[in-house]
Amino acid sequence: MKCVILQPSYIPWRGYFDQINRADLFVFYDDVQYDTRGWRNRNRIKTVDGSRWLSIPVNAKGAQTEHIPINQIKISWNQPWNSDHLKAIQLTYAKAPFFNDLKPLLDEFYKRHDEYLADFTIDFTIALARHLGIKHTQFLRSSQLNAQGSKTDRLVDVLLKVGADHYISGPSARDYIESEKFESQNIKLEYMDYHYPEYNQLYPPYDAQVSILDTLAMLGPQTLDAIKG
Repeated sequence: MKCVILQPSYIPWRGYFDQINRADLFVFYDDVQYDTRGWRNRNRIKTVDGSRWLSIPVNAKGAQTEHIPINQIKISWNQPWNSDHLKAIQLTYAKAPFFNDLKPLLDEFYKRHDEYLADFTIDFTIALARHLGIKHTQFLRSSQLNAQGSKTDRLVDVLLKVGADHYISGPSARDYIESEKFESQNIKLEYMDYHYPEYNQLYPPYDAQVSILDTLAMLGPQTLDAIKG
């Protein structure tokens, strides 16, 4: 069984969905420490004025020093960020060829009022994966598994608990992952190679580091082929 373990992110880029598509089981790594400068609560869209960040405001004070896990981070509702994000997405992609296919899903999720960030981002990611046509992948949260250890040991424990024998990792993990711990448990270790074809965007020049929403709005039903590379 092929397994991917990744931290939940907000409207991730296509490489994230490539990993979902390659996995039999995708585990949202939601019980590890929240990182305040990562992709947990933000991503980018491609606008006429260049790439723009969309960030969900969260109550994350002390997240680093107190080691608060991702699944305990609460969304701040002191401002209508959800309607602001939806308006920004609509303004940016209204003329995209497949935006109307995507709009009902966006309307559904930006009406939600989740208390916890992970509840919103995980459900949104799963819905986007299904919209893409990824039907075979099953999803699980690591917080359901009570995994033990830290770093590589914790990853291996997750894999053993779900019965996986093939782990697909992002390429940056080569710098710190202890591959011998996978070998000792007869778990195959595979690294992603993020090389994807360019596609026409509304506002050149091309930018690969944007949310999957850009790819979906421009390519529609061909998005899954572009994800596969």
